[in-house]
Amino acid sequence: MTLDALFAPYGLEAPPIPVRGLTLDSREVEAGYVFVAVPGVPLPHRKPLDGHDFIPEALRRGAIAVVGEKALSLPVPYLRVEDGRQALAELARRFYGEPDRALALFGVTGSKGKTTTSFLLHHLLGEAALLSTAGLAFGKERRPPLGHFTTPEAPRVYAFLREAADRGLKEAVLEVSSHALALKRVEGIAYRVGVFVSFYPDDHLDLHGTPEAYFRAKALLVERSELAVLSTRLPHLEALRQRPHLLFGPGGEVWAEELREGEEGLAFTLHTPWGRGEAFLPLLGAYNVENALAALAAALAFGRPLDELLAALATFPGVPGRMEVVQKEPFRVVIDFAHTGKSLEAALKTLRRTTRGRLLLVVGAAGERDPRRREDIGQVAARLADKTFFTEEDHRTEPLEAILEALAEAARREGGVFERVPDREEAILRAILEARPGDTVLLAGKGHEATLERGTLALPWNEREAALKALRLRAQAQGSGPREGGV
Repeated sequence: MTLDALFAPYGLEAPPIPVRGLTLDSREVEAGYVFVAVPGVPLPHRKPLDGHDFIPEALRRGAIAVVGEKALSLPVPYLRVEDGRQALAELARRFYGEPDRALALFGVTGSKGKTTTSFLLHHLLGEAALLSTAGLAFGKERRPPLGHFTTPEAPRVYAFLREAADRGLKEAVLEVSSHALALKRVEGIAYRVGVFVSFYPDDHLDLHGTPEAYFRAKALLVERSELAVLSTRLPHLEALRQRPHLLFGPGGEVWAEELREGEEGLAFTLHTPWGRGEAFLPLLGAYNVENALAALAAALAFGRPLDELLAALATFPGVPGRMEVVQKEPFRVVIDFAHTGKSLEAALKTLRRTTRGRLLLVVGAAGERDPRRREDIGQVAARLADKTFFTEEDHRTEPLEAILEALAEAARREGGVFERVPDREEAILRAILEARPGDTVLLAGKGHEATLERGTLALPWNEREAALKALRLRAQAQGSGPREGGV
């Protein structure tokens, strides 16, 4: 696309030179790019950046045009807009040729469970694309996630949809965070089915300010969906039901009974408007039944046959970093993304039911995030784990020792047993060296993430490899090797 064609809807004359890309990150600018300057997001723990301050850097890197919200005079075409984020989404959609029109889109949101539900729905649909916290997929081809965001910025979202359409795929599943909805990363996208899995009012208040604003951001997905698939446990359900909808969970149209929870997974009887059947989900954690119901309801509403979905559910390979079993015996090692008090509580309670010995925990709390999380995590760890190793988890520019002390103080008030081990690799090794037959070691907080943020650095990280390294070191000392295994 040329610059004049890209800017045509805004009435700004520009030369017909090729546009190679667009971004709001000046570090990503290359020759031929359009740079969109947006104001930063104000958060309690830091002063926001302002994209307008990085225009000189973008120009030095080869930007051929700039979009912004301020009155400026620049040596390249400058498009002034009222809302930079809105313009970024509109320009990205136009640049990539409106790829959303070629796909049936499924959006999944929720305070907890949206990643697992997204992976489940992608698996049930078969040949579809997936954009998620824990990775991307085009049919069966898997790729690592696009950074730390659940939902990336608009140019990457539309680039993903363009590739999916160009590959001939007909459906795409998008995991959609409240941040993405509030910050217009998915602006312009309409969904065939929108899935709202869960809502916890005390999450992400550092961005949204109030539970009401947080809920309104989530509810935008429902407003933009032809059909809403809604949990019966959601607040404000009557307001959401003004849209065409399908309910899942207790009292809904898609529900489960006779749950049997075992070491290999979850068995239950599924009831739907399309019939009933016996279901098996090879995941740990009874809470995953709700995620399965959400995904099944969306796929059934889209027209997939019930018998095919039940067969597919039983072959679900799991989600990287979500109750991922690294070793089963003689003691179990599990990786989970649990990084809030509520998600950590659910993970620990799940593992307690199938742990013969002690429950050992490695966990931290992220810097530059709501500090209330630290107290919640510390208290839950003290109550539910036999011993906790508090360690780093993306402390960013906050002092790590201050975060560890906040976790320790919360655990101390609950009478918990813990150690502070600042280096995460060492903390994992300490926990695994201490484990005895029948114990479970839970490595919580990082899950699938490929980086560990220390200060301003994002260092390569792989939680599974760190666990396997620790198991090898233990095995070398004892003369045996780690036993890898899935659920």
